[in-house]
Amino acid sequence: MVESMVERGKIGVLLINLGSPEGTDFWSVRRYLKEFLGDRRVVEIPRPIWWLILNGIILNTRPQKSGKKYEEVWDKKNDLAPLISITKDTSEKLAAHLSGDEQLIIDWAMRYGKPSIASRIDTLMEQGCKRILLFPLYPQYSASTTATVIDATADALKKIRHQPAIRSVPPYYSEPAYIEALSSSLTSKLKQLDFTPDVIIASFHGLPQLFADRGDPYPLHCEQTFKLLKKALGSDGYKLQMTYQSRFGPANWLQPYTDKTLEKLASDGVENVVVLTPGFAADCLETLEEISIENADIFKAKGGKNFTAIPCLNDSKDAIEMMSALIKRELQGWI
Repeated sequence: MVESMVERGKIGVLLINLGSPEGTDFWSVRRYLKEFLGDRRVVEIPRPIWWLILNGIILNTRPQKSGKKYEEVWDKKNDLAPLISITKDTSEKLAAHLSGDEQLIIDWAMRYGKPSIASRIDTLMEQGCKRILLFPLYPQYSASTTATVIDATADALKKIRHQPAIRSVPPYYSEPAYIEALSSSLTSKLKQLDFTPDVIIASFHGLPQLFADRGDPYPLHCEQTFKLLKKALGSDGYKLQMTYQSRFGPANWLQPYTDKTLEKLASDGVENVVVLTPGFAADCLETLEEISIENADIFKAKGGKNFTAIPCLNDSKDAIEMMSALIKRELQGWI
């Protein structure tokens, strides 16, 4: 006998992004950084040493600097960090797009900060969800990103007596729908420019080289995304270069570095550059401030003329359709 919808319960889909502070003030940023940088998967330095560095130096100096950067890109209308605002909007648009299936409830959470994964799992269960599909919004897998979502989910489930069934959307770095969405977005934006780029940079978030040496597949995933995007761009593909941004600390990170590449391009006489960030599902501090402001200044200070940062897929029509397709595929057997 086929189970009724009441017996099967609702199905929750939980979009999960990295997170941001609740405000730009010192203590809000400090709380966020403490949780984020305190994760053993994010920083693999031996705990006693890292505890001293984090609590003795970083949490006393970096919150003020980061807070000023957040102020430059803060969504003042909604009084939210851009990443949170965009993820919220994406969830709402995705819910509307999938509204034809009454079983589904779409929600969103942040890995660090609020709303937490644990709180949103509780909310979904209170709404009758007995099955939950996690959707980590990291196209390329890394133990320092995707794996931490699974860690946090497991920690939340430890406190639940009657646990829901859990699935997770796999990394989608080579999914045709994702590559098509990137290519379509970039091509559309290029047509709107009043200049022709000499170089197009695909800038991915960096990772300590040691992580890759220990077997993290992240750089391989980034390279695959880059190759597929380059092919999808057709005649413009030859302009595409791959770099890594957002390095932190003195250790070696994945190279080439975005800022150093822009410096060299400008010094070599390249005047027109476009940068896109395929590793980010939504615009955030690293795209809106680091790329659009800091790296634009670096490029122009060395003689560059035109610099444009392409928005992330965000809550665009391409993004919603791509995510819907992945969700429907991963829910086979549940729906």
